Amino acid sequence: MSTEPSSRPAALVTGGAIRLGRAIALALAGAGYDIVMHYGRSSEAAEATATEIRALGVQCHLAPLDLADVMAIPDYMAAVHAAMPNLRVLVNSASAYTQATIANTTAAIFDQQFQVNLRAPFFLTQAFAAQVEQGQVINIIDNKLAFNQYEYAAYLLAKKTLVEFTRMAALEFAPRITVNGVAPGVVLPAGTRSPEYVAWRIQGIPLHRQGTTDDITGAILYLLGSRFITGQVLTVDGGEGLTNVGQNAAQFDQDKV
Repeated sequence: MSTEPSSRPAALVTGGAIRLGRAIALALAGAGYDIVMHYGRSSEAAEATATEIRALGVQCHLAPLDLADVMAIPDYMAAVHAAMPNLRVLVNSASAYTQATIANTTAAIFDQQFQVNLRAPFFLTQAFAAQVEQGQVINIIDNKLAFNQYEYAAYLLAKKTLVEFTRMAALEFAPRITVNGVAPGVVLPAGTRSPEYVAWRIQGIPLHRQGTTDDITGAILYLLGSRFITGQVLTVDGGEGLTNVGQNAAQFDQDKV
């Protein structure tokens, strides 16, 4: 990695070593951002992704952190800013995803889902705002926010609260920092999901296709390209979140009651 000072803007991407975070880091690098890549335990993947990023002609600084350790975040962000003085963007992409109904959610599951999906973005945004004069925050949410899927109770409650945090932070940190969200739909299903499952999900998507990481990174770059959008969540899900219309009189058939 070049040690020469860079005039490029820099972006901190949490969870940037793998899956969607990796795609976001690479897309931002391709758009001319130096990258600070946060990772937790994925050190080998982080090194591999950093190599790809540097091959694009930008700098990449690796910055591991346990997101459960919120007390470390202010010093962490100060160190990130020192390494990349042109830090302008924070993408809160790291996520924890555990399936558990309300009845089956343990305190440990609840705490872990909120630590990663809400508490970390909250305090990272706070620390980012304390370090930069001008900037932009993007929170990665989930199109499940349109539903009440109690099978993912703690996860979904954390993500729904992240939406409210996005709006609240947008007001507090305006005009110098914009805060927005992107809510992906079926883009990168977990490796345990079968092709049959993905096909079944696609049947419920009005655009009848699975999304790509380019759909998500394109939305992020669109938001970063605007200084007149804040407090918004851009849902990128092929219209899946629009499908739950509820029962209504137009669908009622008295003869079937």
